[in-house]
Amino acid sequence: MEALYQFMEKQLDATVSRFVRYKYDAIRWQNRMLGLVGPRGVGKTTLFLQHIKKKHSLHDTLYVTADHLYFSTHTLYETAETFNKNGGRYLFIDEVHKYSNWSQELKLMYDSFPDLHVYFTGSSVLDIEKGEADLSRRAPKYLMQGLSFREFLAIRHQIDVPVFSLDQILANEARITGISHPLVYFKEYLKEGYYPFGQDVDFETELNQVIIRTIEMDIPQFANMNIGTAKKLKKLMVILAGLVPYKPNMSSLGSQIQASRNNVEDYLTFMEKAGLLAQLKDGTGGLGELGKVEKVYLDNTNLLYALGNGQEDAGTIRETFFFNQMRVNHQVTSSPISDFEIQGKTFEVGGKSKGKRQITDAAEGYIVKDDIEYGYGNVIPIWAFGLNY
Repeated sequence: MEALYQFMEKQLDATVSRFVRYKYDAIRWQNRMLGLVGPRGVGKTTLFLQHIKKKHSLHDTLYVTADHLYFSTHTLYETAETFNKNGGRYLFIDEVHKYSNWSQELKLMYDSFPDLHVYFTGSSVLDIEKGEADLSRRAPKYLMQGLSFREFLAIRHQIDVPVFSLDQILANEARITGISHPLVYFKEYLKEGYYPFGQDVDFETELNQVIIRTIEMDIPQFANMNIGTAKKLKKLMVILAGLVPYKPNMSSLGSQIQASRNNVEDYLTFMEKAGLLAQLKDGTGGLGELGKVEKVYLDNTNLLYALGNGQEDAGTIRETFFFNQMRVNHQVTSSPISDFEIQGKTFEVGGKSKGKRQITDAAEGYIVKDDIEYGYGNVIPIWAFGLNY
């Protein structure tokens, strides 16, 4: 196992711990087993490595990645067994979904080694959910999204801003201390700030690779799709990128990609769980469930710019940002009179000249404006909603 320890130490040496993501304090690290899941590229690996550096001794801790060459001749279970016999207590397994029998072996680890803590990440929510039946009640699952505007400021510009609650944002209490003009940073965030690798020289290429791998590998693997179906997913993604926000017509989409209406609904759900799309639903569902899909968005504004070919619509960018940032801590639904609704509050999103006509009949309505630095009354600058997590 010497190769695994050497690999771990190299990864730890390259890990910076100045800032940790919003999900860190929400994770109950004392659990015997847990999973950290989310879309590709949002920083799950870094979070695990930061935790090891902050809290663990290398004498009883091992970090591995499931696609390491070592596992071509060894199983995860026997690695855990050997590690545990030699005093190991904390095993971190990265990208566990790349290991074919992962859910069964994790279950066996949990049942066989009561003094071993096992933490795992999965680059695709889809693959993790595929194994939930084996891990139910054993491993709580934490979902992590991409960077908020607040986190982007800290990581990219070393500007530390506290989290502001929705009530504080609506009271116009959200502030970025020491920054007079937040819009410059906000526009940068919209284009390349959602993913931690956004500052890479080849960010656009890397993001396109994330999209392609998710469509061609993750989703087909989960749904047992063939190559032809993967091509339909790619075509659907291109179509939606030119239409969002889109009131879905499943029959029309199906005819365009030569798929049935029911299959299109499944494809949209798969793409949403994989972090490519976001479906805005109304609030008519029962038993805590949301109702029918009212609009389909791309998941985040970085995807809009990556797929927009320079034709990005300003209104779409604003709505995508608001929905993307607010859904992390709140249930966001469509509004029958405006754009969005959260906890009975109505939100109309627009540019700096946006009027209040759409919220005239709202019990509690707010205008969310782009291109303004400060709010007043029930007018809130859109960038402030990026400080919610």
